[in-house]
Amino acid sequence: MTSSTSSTAQLVDRRFARLVVEFDRLFRRPSDGGGALAVYLHGEPVVDVWAGFAHPRVPWAHDTVAMAYSTSKGIASTLVHRLAEQGLIDYDEPVATYWPEFAAAGKDRITVRAMLTHRAGLHRLRGLLPGPIEQFFDDAAVTAALAAAPPDARHEVTSGYHGITYGHLAAELVRRVSGTDFEEVLRTEIAQPLAAEELWFRVPITERARIATNFPRLTVAGMSWERSSRLLTRTRFAAAAETTPAGFADLIADPRLHDSVMPGLNGVFSARALARVYGALANGGQLGGYQLLRQDTIEQMTRRQVFTPDYVLAFRVPWAMGYHGVPMKPSKQDPISAFGHFGLGGSGGFADPATGMSLGFVTNRLGGKLTPLGDARLTRLSMVAHRLARAA
Repeated sequence: MTSSTSSTAQLVDRRFARLVVEFDRLFRRPSDGGGALAVYLHGEPVVDVWAGFAHPRVPWAHDTVAMAYSTSKGIASTLVHRLAEQGLIDYDEPVATYWPEFAAAGKDRITVRAMLTHRAGLHRLRGLLPGPIEQFFDDAAVTAALAAAPPDARHEVTSGYHGITYGHLAAELVRRVSGTDFEEVLRTEIAQPLAAEELWFRVPITERARIATNFPRLTVAGMSWERSSRLLTRTRFAAAAETTPAGFADLIADPRLHDSVMPGLNGVFSARALARVYGALANGGQLGGYQLLRQDTIEQMTRRQVFTPDYVLAFRVPWAMGYHGVPMKPSKQDPISAFGHFGLGGSGGFADPATGMSLGFVTNRLGGKLTPLGDARLTRLSMVAHRLARAA
């Protein structure tokens, strides 16, 4: 094993050298951008590497962080489970028990379990608030609008991926039961005790220079995000188009995004912080002497809840409570072993209790040439890492 004598040195356990070769192949040209990869095995770091460029002509560094999009949902979910374990949340209680305003428009019987499995019927962000895109930087306004909104009737039959709204719902639930802002609870319950400080939503001003520049501008098959969304509304993917507000490409490019708390979208993480959180979840809930969650909680929260065609994504997703299976091609019979959350553009993190391995990956290169959706880099890395962990 090559060990780190400095926090700025890269780390490669020789058993995972093949994985690092695969990672390095992703960032050979400036147009590939950059990224970082971290892996823990049985609670110990075995990979902590980075490559490529954080900004034009600026190499990725040991302290570079990146916006990880829906990877954020796995971190928000873990915090909800932490509070549930403390007795503050009951999965089968209505959300309105903790958040009375949520009962509006026929949502009084929607449970926390349903919310965590994308069955609250609140996938729509497009049209939720009238007026300019700037309104979506107002977390409280978005959250209040969701509480007042009627649910999509399909939530009674199957899941409907809450692409951005999931984070607002989770953050408000955390705030209501704890009496404290979401980001403060995250800091004290997870980030600080796990030495995973780089789990940010409202990014400190002093740390913003570390955020890698995301590129290219969001497009789908060469079309603008708005044009592709308009086309989707005429297809069976119409619900998917409703998950983002008009002007979404401008929203995520605006620096004001880092003033907001949108735990379904705007998490800014390091790969090692992700790997440490999931490293605890892959290691009986414990890392570095800190018990993040009990084993029985992990077993409960990762039990498959839904595996029917998701009305937003239009394919089957093996939803556990706030996580999906990894990789995302399980059979109907197979149990979820590895679990976590991928993000738009390719970032993600997961835990695999079967091997004791966790992996965190962040990148500023948003997907391939055609689309930022369905990026395969994390899937390839996770499959290689899983094989190596099984042989270790």
